[in-house]
Amino acid sequence: MQKRKLGKSGLEVSAIGLGWMGMSFGYGPAADKKQAISVIRAAVERGVTLFDTAEVYGPLTNEELVGEALAPFRDQVVIATKYGFDLATFPGLNSRPEHIKQVAEASLKRLKTDVIDLFYQHRVDPKVPIEDVAGAVKELIQEGKVRHFGLSEAGAKTIRRAHAVQPVTAVQSEYSLWTRDPEAEVLPTVEELGIGFVPWSPLGQGFLTGTVDAIMAFDSSTDLRATFPRFTSEARKANLAVVDLLRNIARRKKATPAQIALAWLLAQKPWIVPIPGTRNPKHLDENLRAAEIELTSDDLRAIDSAASKITVQGARLPEEHMNLIDR
Repeated sequence: MQKRKLGKSGLEVSAIGLGWMGMSFGYGPAADKKQAISVIRAAVERGVTLFDTAEVYGPLTNEELVGEALAPFRDQVVIATKYGFDLATFPGLNSRPEHIKQVAEASLKRLKTDVIDLFYQHRVDPKVPIEDVAGAVKELIQEGKVRHFGLSEAGAKTIRRAHAVQPVTAVQSEYSLWTRDPEAEVLPTVEELGIGFVPWSPLGQGFLTGTVDAIMAFDSSTDLRATFPRFTSEARKANLAVVDLLRNIARRKKATPAQIALAWLLAQKPWIVPIPGTRNPKHLDENLRAAEIELTSDDLRAIDSAASKITVQGARLPEEHMNLIDR
């Protein structure tokens, strides 16, 4: 597995990391614990070193799962987790400094570790100045409980203000061939400041793999996609044009649509590290092999040209969650 550095921080991780939300929450019932641990450990064996979780996934149970699975490999891996939601009022936010410190202590216990490698604010809390958030994480870094500071779904102005108090190692936002919002302001900002970028949902909640069609049903009690405007049957039907584009490139490269989607992200900048998630060992191997695919400048121009002719239908998240995005 190739390695990449998250900006100027010097934090080196595998070129492809793994997001583990889906093991516990969001895309159907929680995975069987033994199966989940087996997939996580298989990822370590294949050279993955960046593992992404959060307090709110489960809630709490995903951190416990990651902590148990990675305990034997703790010195070989980078564990990223997040604070910032109020679990009692979810999706309410709480990034008060005292709350951040309480979450850090609890996460350390669930993760079975004495230090969090990368601690993200999950969503920007408009009620708490970002300088106070950065200051709280700075104190945790000084105490040796956190190594690096991250922000998730933060806008350019917020990133600059936070970075002035405590250098930001990584910014995490949804980014993929069908969600290109960060390109306008966030990517130029992190490049200027020397911050790494970690795309979440780099496979479009599974859509860009080519395994989701217009008639598939999602269980509204366990699958978040049942509420996503981009995943209505009508929107999916229109958005299959993006998958067709990936399939066309994949055929030429003897690859899969998922691999092209990930290779496209890796080709954008050397400090971009996507974090796809999966429960399936075969899909894990498929995703990781994307790092071996080289897209030429001609390939990238062809993809951008074709993508520019497609209008993606539907917002990427429901309105209540879009309202939490710092823009």
